[in-house]
Amino acid sequence: MSPVRESKLRIIVLGYVVRRPLGGGTWPTLQYALGLLQLGHDVYFLEDSDDYESCYDPSRHVTDCNPSFGLQYALGVFARTDLAHRWAYHDAHTQTWHGPRGADMVELCKDADLVINVSGINPIRPWLEGIARRAYIDTDPGFEQIRQHDSPSRRALANAHNVFFTLGENIPSGAAAQLPDLGVPWQPTRQPVVLDCWPVTPVPSNAKFTTVMLWDSYETRQYGDLLLGMKSASFEPFWTLPTRCGAAMELAVGGPNVPRERLRDHGWSVIHALEPTQDPWTYQSYMQQSIGEFSIAKQGYVATRCGWFSERSAHYLASGRAVITQDTGFPSVLPTGDGLFAFHDLDTAMTAIEAVRLNPQQHGDRARQIAAEYFDARRVLADFVARAMSTDSQGEAPQ
Repeated sequence: MSPVRESKLRIIVLGYVVRRPLGGGTWPTLQYALGLLQLGHDVYFLEDSDDYESCYDPSRHVTDCNPSFGLQYALGVFARTDLAHRWAYHDAHTQTWHGPRGADMVELCKDADLVINVSGINPIRPWLEGIARRAYIDTDPGFEQIRQHDSPSRRALANAHNVFFTLGENIPSGAAAQLPDLGVPWQPTRQPVVLDCWPVTPVPSNAKFTTVMLWDSYETRQYGDLLLGMKSASFEPFWTLPTRCGAAMELAVGGPNVPRERLRDHGWSVIHALEPTQDPWTYQSYMQQSIGEFSIAKQGYVATRCGWFSERSAHYLASGRAVITQDTGFPSVLPTGDGLFAFHDLDTAMTAIEAVRLNPQQHGDRARQIAAEYFDARRVLADFVARAMSTDSQGEAPQ
């Protein structure tokens, strides 16, 4: 593959910060932009309201068209980074622009070389259509392929792009369970982590295994006989895990249907997911206070064996915290057994928990090494940009 241009590129990163003002959701998008800046590119963050009610306000617990809370949140977040003067928000409901580059973002897009649509969460407006390379990143593999199969509007959004990446690293090779094949030329990628943003702190004594999760994110998806469920569908074999293994285990969990009392009855510590996700740094602090992560995966990721690996788990690794997470097929591309563990059932989960409890610092050190070797934004994004800009990668979106 021969890159079209090797010098500094102007790159527009589309993401989800204003409309989802929560620390856990902010980090993935933030690190695309910060990582590309570290590589020397001319980077701007752009978010669009889209044309439906999409602005979540955690202070009011509502989703509507009012971006006020999210704009204040974004202002505070970006002020603590090198993106303080490099972002804009387009409110399609009022036809107004916000943020320090709101006045000239359309002009900036005219000379852009690459637009990166993280999670495919932003529409491709006229000011983005002229950018030669338009990269779509699937962060919800399996579910995304079925959405595109079932939804003409989702398919139309994908068709506005011409380079396609997925966090389901087994999907491009065909190693995942049978999913709709719409002719999309998926390429594997993984979450970039800006290691400088993740200082390693000593593992506290008597710390808990933790994770941050939604019990049910959305409705189950189906394609033929293949059912793709949520984390709630994966949880049944693990109810008794805390009492069986004797470890302190906490779920920071959100969703209207969380069976909080039942979880507590089985030994789980349960807090609301909003507590550690007030901003990126409260979220980071929550990880640092943990011995490591124990995490159930969406049943759909497990069923498809797509190779998905959580952005959140990558952040635990970068924090020097061991990760014990349900096997989605990711051991085919990431090392496991030291610092990172993939479990299949209650027994393998308990074995991994005991290993980390016996030597949390050793596994934490190895976790950080894995983050540096496999998720370092400098490597991940240099490879991403080279492939996105390659003449071999570009083509018309499949119909």
